[in-house]
Amino acid sequence: MISLIRYSTLVDYLEFIADLPWNATSAERLQIAGARKQLEADHFGMDKVKARVLEYLAVAKLKGDMRGSILCMLGPPGIGKTSLGKSIADALHRDFYRVSLGGVHSEAEIRGHRRTYVGAMPGLILQALKKCGSSNCVIMLDEIDKLGRNSLNGDPSSALLEVLDPEQNQAFRDHYLNLPFNLSKVLFIATANELDPIPRPLYDRMEVLEMSGYTVEEKVQIALRHLLPKQRQYHGLADEQLRMDVTVVDSLISKYTREAGVRELDRQLAALCRSVAARAAEAQEAQAEAEARAKESAVSGEAGAVSGTAVNAKESAYDGPRDNAFRLTKPGIVAGLAYTSVGGDLLYVEAEQMAGRGEIVLTGQLGDVMKESAMAARSWIRAHAHELGLVGAEPGAVSGGPLGHFLNSTDLHIHFPAGAVPKDGPSAGVTITTAIVSLLTGRKVRPDLAMTGEVTLRGLVLPVGGIKEKVIAAHRGGMRTVILPAKNEKDLRELPQTVLRDMTFILVREIREVLDAALLPADAKDSAAQGADTRL
Repeated sequence: MISLIRYSTLVDYLEFIADLPWNATSAERLQIAGARKQLEADHFGMDKVKARVLEYLAVAKLKGDMRGSILCMLGPPGIGKTSLGKSIADALHRDFYRVSLGGVHSEAEIRGHRRTYVGAMPGLILQALKKCGSSNCVIMLDEIDKLGRNSLNGDPSSALLEVLDPEQNQAFRDHYLNLPFNLSKVLFIATANELDPIPRPLYDRMEVLEMSGYTVEEKVQIALRHLLPKQRQYHGLADEQLRMDVTVVDSLISKYTREAGVRELDRQLAALCRSVAARAAEAQEAQAEAEARAKESAVSGEAGAVSGTAVNAKESAYDGPRDNAFRLTKPGIVAGLAYTSVGGDLLYVEAEQMAGRGEIVLTGQLGDVMKESAMAARSWIRAHAHELGLVGAEPGAVSGGPLGHFLNSTDLHIHFPAGAVPKDGPSAGVTITTAIVSLLTGRKVRPDLAMTGEVTLRGLVLPVGGIKEKVIAAHRGGMRTVILPAKNEKDLRELPQTVLRDMTFILVREIREVLDAALLPADAKDSAAQGADTRL
């Protein structure tokens, strides 16, 4: 006789089989014009990404099926990757389900547990299909770069290989179901913040769509069109109770947020709405009390009223903290540019010398590549000390100037602020070289200038990545001139017109060009900014 526990487990298994959408599909109505309108209504900007999505949908419409490359949206947090996937599902009139892969460390969470285990459950993929109720739904694999690896319970990224391979997923076998299930009708979309953690076999099965952070102008439009109306509705405010113009939103973005996306901006708008809601609630209570008093005193002819006053948000009402990044007021301080998983950022470099034994000290939680960049910069300066005016009349001399002390009795300390944040990569080569030369020559660096690029031992400036994010970060930080490797000129086409209009770009091939453009004359004032010969 079958036991009660065995009977309950068998019933759950049979119910799960019956609930799966084996042949059930949602009625798909793919219209390219409608999809374009849907994407434009839900998201501002991102023209390149929208165009690629529309191309993907157009090919699917002509072929008659959605099988093909798996889209992986790569970009900083808060720029709308997940919501873009939801918009794609809406444009296709398909069901949408988001599977969060962050912290998934076990293969069984993808493939399910075998029914021989107590409390066995199906994997995340089949659970998503059951909840959607259709076999042609859109499943978003969110934060695919956060998958756990090298676990004792198996590698979940390896389990995803069969799920995302169009040639294999027609007979996907979940351990719990133990029957082949066709996943070929499912449209999988992945999101990630960075590519490095994604295993190469998994990366090869996806087409990466790089999404950059927003400019200030784009954030202003997103706030006015989407975020502010949503927060007003959520907090029960009428439009006339909280009005904000472009100037106020621009001030809020520049003084209260520092991000590539708009999540912090959304939180700041929510805080502002809460404050206005509290004032509005108090005003309603005061008005009700005044009306009650007016009724009581109506016999004596007295009247009282409280007029409802709309709160108009002004900049002076919340003049928040400004960017506290120090200006380049001393020799040896240079503004570099960095690219991280959350977008671009200004990365200042400080160089200082003190009595010692000719050693070089590097601090700021630097990786091996960045340490090697500093060593290469120091070697180039030593080899070209005579050209830089650091030694006496004899080329190759090691005494009679700052370089002599530098080599024999002076330690050089290079520090990258924000020491708690790990840093690595070769793109700080030009920044480190400029900081050391600025320190040894006593010449300050232009305060409105930032730079990025790798330097070789021969002084060549090599191209680097993340140019769009870095330039937008420089623009956001108040810089108006950026030094870039000449081979990165093609990346300037990706920049918004507002950034191109406000900034000057100096394209260089050798480190000497960087020094000529960045260093001020020895007798220049702090506020001076010299022009550059090579401009774009």
